[in-house]
Amino acid sequence: MHFKVILRILGILLMIFSLTQLPPVFISHYYDDGAGVAFISSFFITLIAGFIIWVPVYRVKEELRTRDGFLITVLFWTILGLFGAIPLWLSTEPDLSLVDSVFESMSGLTTTGATVITGLDHLPKSILYYRQQLQWLGGMGIIVLAVAILPMLGIGGMQLFRAETPGPVKDAKLTPRITETAKALWYIYLSLTIACAAAYWGAGMSLFDAIGHSFSTVAIGGFSTYDASIGHFDNPVIEMICIVFLILSGISFALHFFAWRQRSIIHYFTDSEVRFYLGILGFTILVTLFALAISQTYAPVDALRKASFMVVSIATTAGFATADFSSWPIMLPFMLMVASFAGGCAASTGGGMKVVRLLLIFKQGHRELKRLVHPNAVIPIKLGRRPISDRVMEAVWGFFSVYLLMFVIMMVILLGTGLDQVTAWSAVAATLNNLGPGLGGVASHYGDINSTAKWVLCFAMLLGRLEVFTLLVLFTPVFWRR
Repeated sequence: MHFKVILRILGILLMIFSLTQLPPVFISHYYDDGAGVAFISSFFITLIAGFIIWVPVYRVKEELRTRDGFLITVLFWTILGLFGAIPLWLSTEPDLSLVDSVFESMSGLTTTGATVITGLDHLPKSILYYRQQLQWLGGMGIIVLAVAILPMLGIGGMQLFRAETPGPVKDAKLTPRITETAKALWYIYLSLTIACAAAYWGAGMSLFDAIGHSFSTVAIGGFSTYDASIGHFDNPVIEMICIVFLILSGISFALHFFAWRQRSIIHYFTDSEVRFYLGILGFTILVTLFALAISQTYAPVDALRKASFMVVSIATTAGFATADFSSWPIMLPFMLMVASFAGGCAASTGGGMKVVRLLLIFKQGHRELKRLVHPNAVIPIKLGRRPISDRVMEAVWGFFSVYLLMFVIMMVILLGTGLDQVTAWSAVAATLNNLGPGLGGVASHYGDINSTAKWVLCFAMLLGRLEVFTLLVLFTPVFWRR
């Protein structure tokens, strides 16, 4: 383990991250909202901490290996989540405790969108902007992680991208190609953000709201500058724009990269995961529309509008709202929460287990049914025309098993803290899937649950965002052996 080079990288990351505290300072000055001191203090604390970590090891230059990649990835998200909480903790409005500040920061960086804050409409503009910015930065971090790093680490089936993505997979070490990959992905991510902001602005949002909501839309985060979320605007055009960009952001950025590089969109129509992803969204919208219609919850046109928006928002794990889906009739709240387990495509900003894993599990189930009829047949599992190796299928099943096991363990812990069953189940589902809103006591916000539950849910957010194994492997003795 190359601890010195890891510390060097973390020091640099902290110093770079400190710069993200400066835009809110200027926004605070422009709106004269009084929160600027908290951001200035946070800037210096983060910068000095990063400098102290970096100085003793700034001359160290070594190749990063696989185990270094695991450790630096986990430390990256954990440390930035903690330092990102500093301005929220120091600010007098909102007046947050340490656990609430960390929860809000971790929720932003992991693009979960769960919040402990109420009264967003009256918060300082700089705080509102900062929350949106956290999600945007976290969304880009997820893309680089999923496309450039996880394939090489082989996390739970992410080896699928070895042959398809521009990420580095040579010699089991992180190579300079990450820089090239990250640069291209930044251009795509930034372009989508600008296009989304321009569309929101043109549809009637203020420039501040358009930029803020474009940050959380492309990151599939779900934070808003209003308590009523997207429903605050009550504008069908804004809702349609949000749906389009959520769907685009839920598609693998590797495909966006190919489309940009080859100037062709054919990959979108031939990709098995994208077709399955759109099929899940379409089917869930139809079922939701039917249930809302027969229960006469809304008029037909409103039912279509609410169903389309909420299904896309929840299924892609964004968590934006135009309606309180937790109060919808019959099985709808539970069904939408279950849809969030699929989430977006692999290497997208969406959360959940990722559509490709569910597709592969479905294909294996279909193969086992065929084997009952033809026990001696050789039936390969394919994505498109490419056969999937047994090693990848084992990793997918391993991921699925551990994901559900961790879900059950954390739910039992939350029940032990005194939460009711619906609240505990949905809170773990919403944070592990990086969705945000849940049911019961966390349908609107997480401010009323106990501190122990909040710490557990912070861990759940990190676990879900880091594809489970990336984090859990650090708790195994074999990882630390030479």
